[in-house]
Amino acid sequence: MSKVHSFRLSAIGAACLILISHSAAAQNAPQGETAMETVQVVGNWLGSGQQSVKNFAGARTVVKREDIQASGATSISDVMRAIPGVQVTDNSSSGGSAISLNIGVRGLEGRYSPRSTVLLDGIPLSVAPYGQPQLSFAPVSLANIESVDVVRGGGAVRYGPQNVGGIINFKTRPLPNADFVGDASVRYNKFEGGNSSTLYNAFIGGRAEGGLGMALLYSGVDGSGYREHSTDKVDDLALKFSYPLGPNAELTAKLAYYSARSSIPGGLTVAQYNLDPSKSYRKSDFWSGHRSSFDIGYLHTLSATQELEIRAYYNDSARQSGLANGIDGVATSISNQPRNYRVLGIEPRYTQRFELGALRNDVTVGYRFLRERADERNINTRISNGAATLARSSANTTDAHSLYIDDQIAYGKWRVTPGLRYENIEMGRDNRLAAFHEAIKNTKALPSLNLAYLLNRELTLFANYNTSFGSIQHLQLNLQNSADSLKPETAKTAELGARYAGKQWKLEATAFNLNFSNQIVYVNTPPVYYKNLGKTSHRGVETRADYAFDRSGALAGLSAYATYAYTKATQKQGVYSGNDVPFYSRHTDTEGLLYQRGAWRFDLNTTHQSKQYADDANTVAESANGALGLIPGYRLWNANVSWLVPGYKGYEVQLGVNNLGNKRTFTRTTDTNLGKLPGASRMVFVQLRAAF
Repeated sequence: MSKVHSFRLSAIGAACLILISHSAAAQNAPQGETAMETVQVVGNWLGSGQQSVKNFAGARTVVKREDIQASGATSISDVMRAIPGVQVTDNSSSGGSAISLNIGVRGLEGRYSPRSTVLLDGIPLSVAPYGQPQLSFAPVSLANIESVDVVRGGGAVRYGPQNVGGIINFKTRPLPNADFVGDASVRYNKFEGGNSSTLYNAFIGGRAEGGLGMALLYSGVDGSGYREHSTDKVDDLALKFSYPLGPNAELTAKLAYYSARSSIPGGLTVAQYNLDPSKSYRKSDFWSGHRSSFDIGYLHTLSATQELEIRAYYNDSARQSGLANGIDGVATSISNQPRNYRVLGIEPRYTQRFELGALRNDVTVGYRFLRERADERNINTRISNGAATLARSSANTTDAHSLYIDDQIAYGKWRVTPGLRYENIEMGRDNRLAAFHEAIKNTKALPSLNLAYLLNRELTLFANYNTSFGSIQHLQLNLQNSADSLKPETAKTAELGARYAGKQWKLEATAFNLNFSNQIVYVNTPPVYYKNLGKTSHRGVETRADYAFDRSGALAGLSAYATYAYTKATQKQGVYSGNDVPFYSRHTDTEGLLYQRGAWRFDLNTTHQSKQYADDANTVAESANGALGLIPGYRLWNANVSWLVPGYKGYEVQLGVNNLGNKRTFTRTTDTNLGKLPGASRMVFVQLRAAF
């Protein structure tokens, strides 16, 4: 066993021993210290208050705005890398661009985040949650985010449909309670090699006394990444409203528009990568998209034991890509794929508390209707003569009904939540070129059970069992192999863990076991198609430790944190049974030091991931085109310093360096643009913030 592996196992053991020791000490504490943690019924599981996270019966991490700013993160992907069990896999032609989001949880596929329910303010983020859940177009900007809430287990009964990889909720900045609040920032990134980009952010808002509240949020990106042909242009605008309808009711609304265009540098052959990884040989490739959305919500606290919430939303999204096709690297045609989506949803939810002696029941009944309409085309244009051929044209529909009921039972220190989610999905697709129509109906009952034991005010023990279901998607139907009829994805997940929050220590450890009865995978060898991979197994442990040094000691102002996750994800069927699933690392960890003294703040952090495989066969030898072969592990270091300008309240200057050692890294692409996809080089940034 290697020294590094022994150290990591020792770290897990140490975290567990600390949890156990605190547990034993707590048993001698006065029993009256543990009280019912809520007075008024609250039906929203994604409330990001400290108490709701602390007592949640599953693995959950919330990263707040101040922590994001202190880390010097450039993108949402940078934030996600610091969450145990979460991996960022930029293994697509748009990987690393501003338009896509590639998040894998616990060894699940990360390309476009297809197996996690990703939400923005509790509303599905994808262009079509059932028919097209992949986030090849992710309309969300880091600068407009107040918190990132990642529920890796225990939330399947409430949120779906793709929830086997957990629930990820991006919460936008809240409306202020003051008459007027505003801030703005500008950040300049300079990459090794000369390319640069600028990020802009502005927020203004206020609330009339006891009346209407409004806020305007804007975030923009303009510039290039470190490679040739990597220009990003992003505009993200939102207008939020809130109006009280009496002392116990509130009406909220949000109007938003997001637009993005990214030039895609593409993958490289081994020879091209060795010559210069910053070069691009695909100068015509791009991705673009825009989205207009509106949502409205009504929350009424009917009494201390009753709560009603209704949310409705509509979004209209369009995205397209232009990718070159050719032989031996010479482009002969351009494949343009315009797609349009319209989604309408309504979600009423009612919570009622019943008390039977010492037994308290918070019963929630919720329903969601989701209507999707999509138009998808693929147009091939020959470069030599401009002749265009319509290769695919389809109209897709989805009408989905979701019903759930759960009961949050509190008895002494115990919190037990049984629940049942029922999915009824009707999908249709029309192949306009072949005059072919197909209708598919899927129904599934998904039981779950979450259990927490509040040993004392600081330590929570938890366990849960959840079932998840993913319907067949429209793109999968359009690209399925006639000899291998696709089947819906189902999975079962169990967790066992503990969470401790003391004065100086914060600790968490979770063991998980996830079994897929069937997993659908993408095959990128022409002609591309989707197939049933079959059973896969995902097991592991996730840990995190935070320590704040005594404020009266010599190291006052210093805090440290570390995370470590071990995941073993293997195929359980087929010719490659026993092999690792591709594009995940068995070992990931992060460490960081934060020191704050007066007007100064210093941050040093590092992330690490172990080796990955690029295919089901776990091929080690590298192919000449760069598509196959082992992907080496790597560690990256980042550092930054912030200074509050004296005499100018609310003004801050931040200077930092990401990838301090200018480490050369890469992954491999999995779409038709095969090759090595280089990671970012060293990047120096300076950011100015002003609040008023």
